[in-house]
Amino acid sequence: MQIQDKTILVTGANRGIGRALVEEALKRGAKRIYAAMRTPFTHSDPRVVSIPLDVTDDEQIRKAADSIHSLDILINNAGIAHYDDLSDRAMIERHLAVNLFGVYGLTQAFMPHLIQSKGALVNNLSMVALAPFPPIASYSISKAAAFSLTQSLRAFLAGQGVRVHAILTGPVDTDMNRGLDIPKIAPALAAENIFDGVERGEEEIFPDPMSASMAESWRGGAMKAMEKQNAAMVGG
Repeated sequence: MQIQDKTILVTGANRGIGRALVEEALKRGAKRIYAAMRTPFTHSDPRVVSIPLDVTDDEQIRKAADSIHSLDILINNAGIAHYDDLSDRAMIERHLAVNLFGVYGLTQAFMPHLIQSKGALVNNLSMVALAPFPPIASYSISKAAAFSLTQSLRAFLAGQGVRVHAILTGPVDTDMNRGLDIPKIAPALAAENIFDGVERGEEEIFPDPMSASMAESWRGGAMKAMEKQNAAMVGG
């Protein structure tokens, strides 16, 4: 899956990794990029088409899917993260609405496009999908659920020629991580590494030094082997 000449949709494209993915896709020669966000912006490059999209709004998702007639790569990047201690159920539900059901809703809406193009689904998750970071407990729960969704979609879509990638992101210098006093990489470098992983066909993409330190142990570990074993039970 090469980025050149492809049509790509990126959610949460107004800032951080989402905006960096738009710019990196342009550098790699993408044919068209749909930049989806709550408040659209105008990009200087005519290949970028800005569309209004709240991933928790089913009607906006339907309108987006109806307006885009072909798609090679869907990047579910939009997400929220708030500090919490699991004392408020509403906070868990808020994270799940965006980070899990937003991903599910977009994927279902654009699945026919991806099957037709034999394209790729790319879900921007987090290292906390593998082990929770308690200060952002609800976020961790939602990303773990989204990772399980991603793995299940991988099994169901493999027979239809759609590749499914999970981005297991570590610390990136974005607004979401502003309060963390730890080494972070620039969003532009994360975007470059993400697309490198997509082009190499990596099922799990580790785009920064902290997450990359886990790549070998994950890919050769028992849990990855179990995923493949369980996926083999899906027919088709």
